[in-house]
Amino acid sequence: MSACEILFLHQNMPGQFRFLAATFAQSKQFSVGFMTRREGVDIERIRTFRYPSPSQERETSEALLAPVEKVVRFGRAVLEEGLKLRRDGYFPHLIVAHPGWGEALFLRDIWPKAKIITYGEYYYRAEGGDIGFDPLFPVTPQGLARSRMMNTHLALSHEQADAILSPTHWQADRHPEFLRPRIEVIFDGIDTGRVCPDPAARFALPDGRVLTRGDEVITYIARNLEPHRGFHVFMAALPALLAARPKAQVVIVGGEEVSYSPSPPPPFASWKDKLLAEVDLGEHAARVHFMGKLAYADYLALLRVSSAHLYLTFPFVLSWSCMEAMAAGCLMVASDTGPVREVIAHGENGLLFPFHDGDALVQTLCAALDDPERGAKLRAAARQTVVERYELRLCLAAQARLIERVLKG
Repeated sequence: MSACEILFLHQNMPGQFRFLAATFAQSKQFSVGFMTRREGVDIERIRTFRYPSPSQERETSEALLAPVEKVVRFGRAVLEEGLKLRRDGYFPHLIVAHPGWGEALFLRDIWPKAKIITYGEYYYRAEGGDIGFDPLFPVTPQGLARSRMMNTHLALSHEQADAILSPTHWQADRHPEFLRPRIEVIFDGIDTGRVCPDPAARFALPDGRVLTRGDEVITYIARNLEPHRGFHVFMAALPALLAARPKAQVVIVGGEEVSYSPSPPPPFASWKDKLLAEVDLGEHAARVHFMGKLAYADYLALLRVSSAHLYLTFPFVLSWSCMEAMAAGCLMVASDTGPVREVIAHGENGLLFPFHDGDALVQTLCAALDDPERGAKLRAAARQTVVERYELRLCLAAQARLIERVLKG
């Protein structure tokens, strides 16, 4: 009997499907393909199909059509590549797709008989999410209209799906009622065997100094340093934090682009540049270390030497870094926002503070550092939360059961 064909689709291969695709590729019962625009990445035993990156040049003069124009170009690129594959006799039984960039718009038109699972990462709403959460970005009718248009490709893509995979209950609940019966909540999974505490860990700073668990190390990590991940709140509180912790080394990891937030106002090229121009670190500046983006092994080493880890986010997509920090046994000091409350309970496996309250950030973090016995309990509980609820093997098993049910109809 021929193998079951599964096609994964993500513009930044492998994205959220890195573990799932690799796992199915090891089974003789399945033949796995991956469609992406990303170059230079291949996975053993997976056929890679690449479509060309769509043009970013805007043609429409209607501002509200700009988000639609962008995603339709992604959808069309996948449509054209998919039709070529179909002409060559490629007919996947199942497609697992991230619809966030428009790639899943026309899948049902290419392969009408295929089963489809889409990834329900986020759905924009006028209330309860990132829109209107921070006064830095006031709500306007134009902004609300734009967010509605940013949902068009998500609604059209999810509407085609036999099932929708969402990583957290908070993210699943962002979706409209007509989609919710199709949603299965399963996190991507954390490899807790690899992401684990190590008392002997060492992390080298650019100046050659090596940090260990014997140092007081405060960590802040985000893909990019931007308001959606509370970077502006953290930076505003940083002078007071440094003054309160005279021995602390503050290590900041993240790029200078934007992933989710609007671009910083001119003349600043990044939110980092803007906030450094506004915040005076004074004599404490030498204890603040901007690392940019780290290799994964270095990132894990930093988590393992962390004395306290700060995680802030708008009501938005929960970061992998939050879960990995918990798995590494970090002392979590996090913003009291919806997605965070799903994984961190104040006083049980971490400490929460109001997102916009910089004074509370400093007080909460200092209290955590000043009570090592309580901190040790919170660290252990944070890791246990991930081991019990979000461990990779558990999540992969649940995802595999979902795929089996979808394939069986």
